[in-house]
Amino acid sequence: MAVPENSREPEIDSRRARSALRRPSHLAGPAPDLFALPEGAEGLSDEESALAATAPRLAKIFEDLYLDGLGLACVADITAVEAGRRLGTTPLTATEKAHLDEFLWSADDDGRIEIVGATDVPGGCVITQPWGYAPEMPGVMSLLSAGTIAYGLYNNPKSGDQGCIYRDGRAERSRLSPSIPPYDDATSREILVGYLTRRDPVAYCCAYAGLRLPNARAVEGPPDTWLRLPERDWWA
Repeated sequence: MAVPENSREPEIDSRRARSALRRPSHLAGPAPDLFALPEGAEGLSDEESALAATAPRLAKIFEDLYLDGLGLACVADITAVEAGRRLGTTPLTATEKAHLDEFLWSADDDGRIEIVGATDVPGGCVITQPWGYAPEMPGVMSLLSAGTIAYGLYNNPKSGDQGCIYRDGRAERSRLSPSIPPYDDATSREILVGYLTRRDPVAYCCAYAGLRLPNARAVEGPPDTWLRLPERDWWA
């Protein structure tokens, strides 16, 4: 029986089909190779693909983290030692570290704010303050981000997350809220990181800076070292 001309299956270029199936799709999601990319379409860049592989794991690590009052700076490509050098900090003595809790309860606000933790992680370092905003202060972020990029975060118990991006010592973006949907002027990287971290603010902060934390210790503590910031105007 003859098949009508208009009902025949269209011929498929088998070589093109096999080539499309072999091409990695680099989609941002749990199944990055679920679909083949259309001919001529571009997938994620290598940097974006690395984010897609890392950011969801960070969101899982920090999903139950208590955030109120937390200050954080995630800095790419420098060590905790280098961060301390840039900030001009002095390490706490063994006695000071042994009595840190007592000091924090008894010290005034200025005394508490000058103490920060620093921890090396794959991709850079984390500066943290579980009780305050010091890591996100402009002077701190400016010094930390010289020649690199840093994402600062303060979880204000009164008003929520406050984020900022510094690059090469200058504020690139400020007044960000990583736990809410992206603003209309959000960059493609902000949108991608927000999607991948499900807007978990700490995971967002770490992922945006390209840090690959193996666990929550760098944020939850204890840090590798406790440091005291020198007295200066950190808001300038």
